[in-house]
Amino acid sequence: MGPLANWIAASRPKTLPAAIAPVLVGSAEAARQNDIETWPVFTCLVFALLIQIATNMANDYFDYIRGADTEERIGPERLVSSGRILPKAMIRVAVGLFALAFFVGLTMVSYRGGEMLIVGILAIVFGYGYTGGPYPLAYHGLGDVFVVLFFGIVATVGTYYVIVGDVTSSAFLLGLPLGLLANNILVVNNYRDLETDETAGKRTLAVRFGRSFARRQYLWQLVAAFLCVSIYLGMTQNFWAALVFLMIPVGAGLVVALRKTEGVALNQLLGKTARLLLLFSILLAGGIFISAIGN
Repeated sequence: MGPLANWIAASRPKTLPAAIAPVLVGSAEAARQNDIETWPVFTCLVFALLIQIATNMANDYFDYIRGADTEERIGPERLVSSGRILPKAMIRVAVGLFALAFFVGLTMVSYRGGEMLIVGILAIVFGYGYTGGPYPLAYHGLGDVFVVLFFGIVATVGTYYVIVGDVTSSAFLLGLPLGLLANNILVVNNYRDLETDETAGKRTLAVRFGRSFARRQYLWQLVAAFLCVSIYLGMTQNFWAALVFLMIPVGAGLVVALRKTEGVALNQLLGKTARLLLLFSILLAGGIFISAIGN
């Protein structure tokens, strides 16, 4: 595998729907309220992708430094622990991407106001602090909070705010389910890595409470995601968004699969969970866009 392929792998493409989904849905909700310009949407998408990729690369580096990535790990091969990317190179690129995200975010500040600077800095700080810094969130069972908050609520409401200049309860109700479904990707990851995480002192929720808790968490986060959309439908009377309920059988199948899947096969389930998030967001955004065209 060549150098470029190594860096693409380090970005963890399967996780990128977590960055795309909130921008897609937040933009759709903005279109339902107002006409939108293309470049703020593009800026939000680039910022979200940079934060996601930088966080993934920092995670690769810090998990190696803290001993969480070992030969016993059954997940996809990590680039630093495998020797395919040098540790110094990985952390330098991660920090560089965080810096690039900051400068991209400055365009949102010029467009919408100084409050976006605070949001952007917090996203960068917590992205780095997910596995880095003096109190790494993922090592203290707080990774789930970070994912739901920043890759769901903040990203969706932030996108909506950049475009419209307002914060609404409907945007919040769209962001929360995306965060919950994004966190299900993390749940599968932590479920798979429970033993090696425990050995490394990485106290994820799966390590703290066990696999049966993780399976219930996956189920109830899925249920809560569809419940949030139901409340959104009741509030807005935008019934085209009900297209997202076509994903209920897919989600139910993944819940069953998590109970039956072990070992390396969990890598495929993680990918399917990411695809569920992407399809969920496409159907949700599509339904909202259709209603926007009809108005």
